[in-house]
Amino acid sequence: MNYLVHLYLSDGSPGGLLGNLMGDFVKGSPDAGLAPDIRAGILQHRRIDAFAQTNPHFRRSKRRLDDRFGHCKGILVDVFYDHFLARTWRRHHPLSLEEFATQVYQLLQAHFAILPPGLQEVAPRMIEHNWLVSYRETATIERVLHRLAARLSRPTPLAEGFTELLTHYEDLGADCSAFLADARQLSNLT
Repeated sequence: MNYLVHLYLSDGSPGGLLGNLMGDFVKGSPDAGLAPDIRAGILQHRRIDAFAQTNPHFRRSKRRLDDRFGHCKGILVDVFYDHFLARTWRRHHPLSLEEFATQVYQLLQAHFAILPPGLQEVAPRMIEHNWLVSYRETATIERVLHRLAARLSRPTPLAEGFTELLTHYEDLGADCSAFLADARQLSNLT
């Protein structure tokens, strides 16, 4: 769900980018037939997810959110962090977000055949609607939360989480910045 954060934290190689995108769509051990750099990207995605669960900044963001969101708090924070990264992209990456997104979309198209089925379903919409760049806009975040809520098998208040973004905007943005610094350090070490 936090595609942009995982892409940003990848090693930047084509395989690393693809693997980090595949992370939410691959269950169990990555297919041995995948290139080693893609498998490494999938494993890095999982390390980042595990790291987030114990990171004090990510945990603080979850605590800021109303308790009625329960297990959805982590999903909300993931989506919010993509928004904040998109808004501050120039501080974090030498390419513009538009250039970076174009490279990612070209990778998805060039390697479509090896993408997991779930990502094959998502990739065309991601490209067509330029998700990575559109994350800058709060209206996009509201739409994302509604789409995610509709996809879940049981009813959740996820779609109502947009108000939490607006209520805690500055604090969540500061948490995100601190989290990204910690996660970037972790990514550089692994």
